Amino acid sequence: MRITIFGKQMTVRESLKEAVEKKLARFDKFFGEDTEAFVTCRVRKGAKIIEITVNYGGTTFRSEEESDTFITALDRAIESLERQIRKNKTRLEKTVKRGAFTIAEEENDEYVEEGEFEIRVKTFPFKPMSPEEAILQMNLLGHSFYAFTDDKTNDVCVVYKRKAGSYGLIVPER
Repeated sequence: MRITIFGKQMTVRESLKEAVEKKLARFDKFFGEDTEAFVTCRVRKGAKIIEITVNYGGTTFRSEEESDTFITALDRAIESLERQIRKNKTRLEKTVKRGAFTIAEEENDEYVEEGEFEIRVKTFPFKPMSPEEAILQMNLLGHSFYAFTDDKTNDVCVVYKRKAGSYGLIVPER
């Protein structure tokens, strides 16, 4: 696993880098060598925050945890990732072919001022997939909606999680 560790507005100590590499090594049994892990460390209002994103075969696992210390936040983030991986591993093997998803290695974030509103603009590649695959990817990312290109109609669609716990699909009108 290739691990990239960086700090936002801070310098990451060697001891923290070693701890991250040691704890992420436990995921070697789940992933191959082509796996990439990005770890971001930052401090916000005194709280230590660690965000871990693991990209494997186009599938993204993500966890962000906050605590009083980086080590505690790291432990919680690792536990959260492990739960996600175990929960979805069998499901992924059965329903999704390897390489079904792609996420940009670097998201292009941009902030635009529109009157009173500050709008965050993100760009990422759309890969054709079924609504079921889009729902799976949405759940893996922990988002409440996910935009994708339908593999049958080539329309841009959106799946979303409804308050009742079911899912919705938005398709363009013809």
